Amino acid sequence: MITKKFIIENTKTLIYALLIALVIRSFLIQPFYIPSSSMEPNLLVGDRIFVTKYSYGYSKHSLPFSPPIIKNRIFYNEPKRGDVVVFKTPADNRTDYVKRLIGMPGDKIQFINSNLYINNSEVIKSKISTNDKIFCGDNTIKVFTFEEILPNEKTYQSVYLKNFPYQNSDPFYVPDDHFFFLGDNRDCSKDSRYLTSVGYVNKKNLVGKVQFIFFSSDKRKGSIFFFWKWNETIRLSRFFKKIY
Repeated sequence: MITKKFIIENTKTLIYALLIALVIRSFLIQPFYIPSSSMEPNLLVGDRIFVTKYSYGYSKHSLPFSPPIIKNRIFYNEPKRGDVVVFKTPADNRTDYVKRLIGMPGDKIQFINSNLYINNSEVIKSKISTNDKIFCGDNTIKVFTFEEILPNEKTYQSVYLKNFPYQNSDPFYVPDDHFFFLGDNRDCSKDSRYLTSVGYVNKKNLVGKVQFIFFSSDKRKGSIFFFWKWNETIRLSRFFKKIY
């Protein structure tokens, strides 16, 4: 027989569990799902990532629904150039984006002849593949894959369409307390180059640093609920992959 005491004790246990989960999610680590191909080849659609919330300190966006409890940013640690970061888009302060941090406060960022320049110095990139295929939305695109080296020697892979459609840009001057982000899939990314939709990201909008992939599945090959297709849908090789 279910007693009143039984109901009360189990309700308390449930509340405690929810509070612990809330604390972990808000202040320690939070999972996110990758829904777009803007960070290919480093992050794929269907990757589930863990993001550390404490890496850059805390703002209102560290909490669910971004309540205006924290006015600015507390315990702030400035992110490093090249970090892969989750942030709230300035356009609505609600949508989560994940991109690579390229420009620091005070930097000048520009594309010249499809090459990326930071403070008038070209970012060195070495071509490592000429025949890769990746996704842009539901379309497959042929790309050149490069290894890029940022001024702080951070190294990662980026991809460009073979005809290099994004040739030249006006200079972007990153304001104080703001950052400039790019997707690694350079010709298939809505990022800080597009000032009306993303633009410069205030430090208050930083959510956390991407650390590793804990699970990955290819939804194009079927749902994870179809267990008989797990050999096709589950990407075991991406489990616990560190993100650089």
